[in-house]
Amino acid sequence: MQTVTLNNGVKMPIIGFGVYQVPDAEECENSVYEALMAGYRLIDTASGYLNEEAVGRAIKRSGIPREELFITTKLWVQDADYERAKLAFSKSLKKLQLDYLDLYLIHQPFGDYYGAWRAMEDLYREGKIKAIGVSNFLPDRLMDLIVHNQIVPAVNQVETHPFYQQIENGAFMKEQGVQHQSWAPFAEGRGNLFGNEVLTSIASKHNKSVAQVVLRWLVQHEVVVIPKSVKKERIVENFNIFDFELSADDIEQISTLDTRESLFLSYRDPEVAKMMGNWKIDL
Repeated sequence: MQTVTLNNGVKMPIIGFGVYQVPDAEECENSVYEALMAGYRLIDTASGYLNEEAVGRAIKRSGIPREELFITTKLWVQDADYERAKLAFSKSLKKLQLDYLDLYLIHQPFGDYYGAWRAMEDLYREGKIKAIGVSNFLPDRLMDLIVHNQIVPAVNQVETHPFYQQIENGAFMKEQGVQHQSWAPFAEGRGNLFGNEVLTSIASKHNKSVAQVVLRWLVQHEVVVIPKSVKKERIVENFNIFDFELSADDIEQISTLDTRESLFLSYRDPEVAKMMGNWKIDL
């Protein structure tokens, strides 16, 4: 398994399996189990996905030794303060049936994420989390968090795909020693990603799928990926990206697809902050 080394020395698989928008317990459990059987060792969930229990059952069912796995979950906005973050962490750990987490992320840059970060720093020092990080933090907020706290985030998970390549943001994260991780590597199929002429042409050249080309492109840029699927054949296919390499010309062609704009939402939009702040989930 190819890995990246985080800023605290922890090794993280460069490809994992995500479970966003897989709320059905049986489907989620079976998908995670199939991913683990296919060779994935990084599993990415979140309290806000409402499927941590299903993920925990799949991990237990797999029989894979805990030390071989890298499990990530995330703290939702409504739990973003010091005390609530600690309670939320304990709840997530119990649902996952684990004794520790490999990575715990602040899911959104809203609410009292300073208080949450200090709680996570304490949990990290206590050995209950191997690494702590954030998700959806733009460079200004990421730098603000770095400057005013003791521990630099190990990971920042942000929207990254061929149509929104995050070149400047990625370079900034690298300068700060923060690992770039992609969510929505396939842009959830938006923009006709799977039918894009550039991507289909490159895929045909390598006798691979568009999904494999996109994942390979991200991995060659040292971006950690967490593709999602509930179909066994796609789960296996997405994992098989290490037997080919994109050429410099391939990468140059993909670079032309960058719109430099999110296909989902803007974290600088006050309405997004308002929405996230009011988005209560029965956790």
